Amino acid sequence: MGIVAGLDSSPAFTRIVVCDTDTGAVLRQGYAPHPLDVPDGAPRPSDVDPQAWLLSLGEAAGGGLLEGVQAIGVSTQANAVVPLDAQGNTVRPAMAGADKRAQVAAADLIDALGGREAWAQAVGCVPQAARPVTKLRWLAKNEPENASRTAVLLQAHDWLVWQLLGRPVRRTTDRGGASGTGYWSAATGAYRPDLVELALGHQVALPEVIGPAQAAGTTPEGLLISAGTGETMAAAFGLGIGLGDAVVSLGASGSVMAVHTEALADQTGMITSLADATGMHLPVVTTLNAVRALRGTAELLGLPGLEALSELALQSTPGSHGLVLLPYLEGERTPNLPHTAGTLSGLRRESMKAVHLARASFEGMLCGLADALDVLRGRGVAVRRIFLLGQAAELPAVQAMAPSLFGVQVVVPQPADYAAIGAARQAAWALGAAQGTLDPRTPPAWQGAAAQVLEPGADLAVGQAVRQQYVAVREQTHPGAFGA
Repeated sequence: MGIVAGLDSSPAFTRIVVCDTDTGAVLRQGYAPHPLDVPDGAPRPSDVDPQAWLLSLGEAAGGGLLEGVQAIGVSTQANAVVPLDAQGNTVRPAMAGADKRAQVAAADLIDALGGREAWAQAVGCVPQAARPVTKLRWLAKNEPENASRTAVLLQAHDWLVWQLLGRPVRRTTDRGGASGTGYWSAATGAYRPDLVELALGHQVALPEVIGPAQAAGTTPEGLLISAGTGETMAAAFGLGIGLGDAVVSLGASGSVMAVHTEALADQTGMITSLADATGMHLPVVTTLNAVRALRGTAELLGLPGLEALSELALQSTPGSHGLVLLPYLEGERTPNLPHTAGTLSGLRRESMKAVHLARASFEGMLCGLADALDVLRGRGVAVRRIFLLGQAAELPAVQAMAPSLFGVQVVVPQPADYAAIGAARQAAWALGAAQGTLDPRTPPAWQGAAAQVLEPGADLAVGQAVRQQYVAVREQTHPGAFGA
C-alpha cells in the first residue's frame, strides 16, 4: 500500500486529503482558511497575493499530516493568473476569479479576432471576464508597466506546483488547466502564442503542458509532484465520471459538463471546450441562473430559506398548475440572452398560489439546466447518467423533480472534497506510472463516490410534459433562442 495526498486550494481555503493509493480510501484530512482579510459573506478579492495560498497550504499540512506521503497532486481555483517577471518574481498580485473589471476587455478581444466563432474555432472558448486571456488584455490596457514586465504566465496550480518543487527552471501545467486559459486549444493540443500577444502586447514564456500521468518533478526529499489541474477537472476525476456521465452543478449559477471523446468548437459560445484530467475532453455549458432563482422566489414569498421553499413546492403538482418561470433573472448565457429578464407565464386565478410559484421556481431552474444538457446532446455528447452537485442537490424538491425532467438516472453523491480526492488520484496515477505499476494510459480504479441513486421511473412521461410546457413558453417569449 502506498500513500498519496491531494490538495485543493479554493478561493477561500485549502483542503488536503491523504489517501491509500490502491483503494482511494481517505486516511487523513487537513483544512485551513486563506489568510485574507475578507468579512464573512463578502466577495473574494480579485487581486490575491499567491503567498496566501502557500501559507494556507502550510497550515493545512501541519501536525504531520503528510507523514509517509509519496506523491502530491494539486488542484486549485480556475482562472487565477500569476504574472511573473524574468527572475520569477510576481509582477503584481494574482488576478483571480470572475473579475468583472475585465468585461470590456472580453468584448475587445472578441472583436479583435473577428468574433465569437473565430475564438471558438481557435481555442474552443469565447473570452469572458474570468478567462485568463481576458485578464491579460485588461492588464495591458490598465497597468501597462506591469504588462511590459510580465515575462512568464502561470495559473494558480502551476505556481503552487512550481513552488513545491523549489522553483525549478522547468515550469509545467496540465491539459485541463491549459484548456481554460483562452490561449491553448484542446483540439490541437497546442498553445496559440499569437493570442497571448493579441491580449498582452508581447510574447511571454508559457508552462510546458504535460500528460495526465506525467510527473511535474520530484522534490529533493524524493516526493513526487504530479501535473496538477483545475478544480473542475479534479472534481470530475475525484467523482470518477466517464463516457456517458454528466455533472450538473447547482450554485447561484449552474453548469453542466460531460466527458466526451473530442473537443467541440461551438460558434455560439455556449460550449466551452475544456480538457479533462484523463486525456479525454470535458465540454462545459453554463447558465447564469440556478439557485439564485430559488433564493429570489423564497424572498418574494417571505420564506426563511430554500428548505421551506422545497417543502412548499412539493405541495403543488407537476406543471405548477400551468405556471412557468423562465429563470433568466440576471440575463442568461444558455441561451445567450445577456440583456433579458425572467418571465412568469400562465397566471390564472387558480394558479396564483404560493405553492405553485414555489414549484415553478424549481421546475424553471431544472428545465434551464435541461436546456444546457440538450446543447451538449445536440453535439453528439452521450448523457446516460447525471451526477448532481451543490447544496441544493440535497433539497427534496430537487431530488423529486430532477430525474423526470432530465430524463435519465440522477446520482447525488455524498458531500466530500472531490477536487482534493481527484488531485490525490492523479498523484497515485503519476506515482504508479513512475514506478511501472500502473499503465500511464489508465488511471487507478478507486472506489466510487458514495451516493443516492434516483431513477425517473413512472414519472418520466410527466416530467417530459413539464419540459414541453416550459419549452413552449420559452419559444413564445424568446423565439429562436437556440437557433431553431
